[in-house]
Amino acid sequence: MHLGVQIIGWIFVALAVMGAAYTLLSAGIVGRFAAAHLPGAGELPPVTLLKPLHFDSPGLEDDLDTFLNQDYPSPIQIVFGVQDPSDPAIAVVNHLKARHPDIDIALVIDQRRYGSNAKICNLINMAEHARHGILVLSDSDIAVPRDYLTKVVSALSQPGTGAVTCPYTGHAGSRAWSTLAAMGTTYNFLPDMVFGTFWGIADACLGSTIALTRTTLDNIGGFDAFSNYLADDYEIGRAIRHRGQRIAVLPMAVSHRCTEQTLADLFRHELRWSRTVRVLRPWSHAGAVISHPFPLALAGLALLGAHIVPLAVLALSLLARWTLKAQVERAFAAGSGPAWLLPLRDTISIAVFMASFFGQKVAWRGSRFEVRASGAMSQI
Repeated sequence: MHLGVQIIGWIFVALAVMGAAYTLLSAGIVGRFAAAHLPGAGELPPVTLLKPLHFDSPGLEDDLDTFLNQDYPSPIQIVFGVQDPSDPAIAVVNHLKARHPDIDIALVIDQRRYGSNAKICNLINMAEHARHGILVLSDSDIAVPRDYLTKVVSALSQPGTGAVTCPYTGHAGSRAWSTLAAMGTTYNFLPDMVFGTFWGIADACLGSTIALTRTTLDNIGGFDAFSNYLADDYEIGRAIRHRGQRIAVLPMAVSHRCTEQTLADLFRHELRWSRTVRVLRPWSHAGAVISHPFPLALAGLALLGAHIVPLAVLALSLLARWTLKAQVERAFAAGSGPAWLLPLRDTISIAVFMASFFGQKVAWRGSRFEVRASGAMSQI
């Protein structure tokens, strides 16, 4: 065997060992994170929920309904927003209004645009109709438990807290590709985010939940300040931290519904995430290679042959990934797919990771954008 091939093979094996160690460490940290104490419920003032919508999708009404069934002692206003008067999500909102006549529900249909980020443009229009001083915004494909608002608002009331966010697990749809997407969320993204948050090396502020006061939003320039950024949630968090306030990451996961129908859907969606992270945090993104121990070990085995060391490392990487999967499911009471699919899931992940280094173009909501080093995006 050529010496160069051997060297590369052993490099892959070494990275896989590091990845297995990282994965097992992450499993322990996930357990500690989920067991952390939540702040007790203090004053729970009225809240406005902001839900920007874009088209109907499988399970949309069920997900939105979880926000309308909260055990919360103060008034709740929920503002839904669309930008297209023919958007099918309008019918979903009208049905929810008929089912919940006792809840303060507003529907904003406003086509005004202020930048390249359509969701933020929608939020700018919606914010004009918010009646309460605490705002909780979240993506349309999120479902939450009944005590969600109580926990989020309690955390927001703690001294020094500028915003509250929540990690999320993946909820699979009916297609196999949505199962693989959900597994990527639950067994890759979530533990990576928890690991980074635990060690203070990640600046989590996630679209699954951003709770903040109207005063804080005004102090960072309102939603208008983020109308041209792709990772609007990250930029909102960065602006709040820049003012000396912290983002509280709750040890509670909400659920993100995955609706990918094809491999192309899955790849485009995850490539958008991966390229955005690469642009915003290039060094931490490069270091994330070790979070894929199985395909690294497989590459080492392919280059070195069926020797005892690469075979043992391959087995170790699988054991580590299965251990992390079990710990995440135990910690957050959520399973997204079977263990036997993890090797395929991890192979897709490494392919997305590698593709993220080639180009700065992403697909989002049927359009293509180029992401600049600042995080701003322009439509192609």
